[in-house]
Amino acid sequence: MSTDSATILRQLKIKTGATKRLFKEHKSYVLEEEQQKLKLDKFVADGAEEWDIKNARKMLEESGKMVNDLAGKLGASVQDLRQLVAAAEHDESIAKNEEVIKAGEVLEEVSV
Repeated sequence: MSTDSATILRQLKIKTGATKRLFKEHKSYVLEEEQQKLKLDKFVADGAEEWDIKNARKMLEESGKMVNDLAGKLGASVQDLRQLVAAAEHDESIAKNEEVIKAGEVLEEVSV
């Protein structure tokens, strides 16, 4: 295995982990945003104090910002990982390596 192949494998391992983490974090914030929306709707429907409604709106807005921020980071990470997988698949010495297979699985998972 050449040093280029070793470098690709090392980068694959790093990017695969980063992509998985960003995907998990993004899902978590999407769920939080949904919960914040339900909470705000309940406050409005129940005629809660204006401060509670305002605070719930602020929390919803913050969750939305995090979802958007993480979506951008996840998109960039997925693109980088796809490029690394393509490079690895063209290198016969590592094309069937476990890290390449794992990276492909992560790409499938986050693309759903």
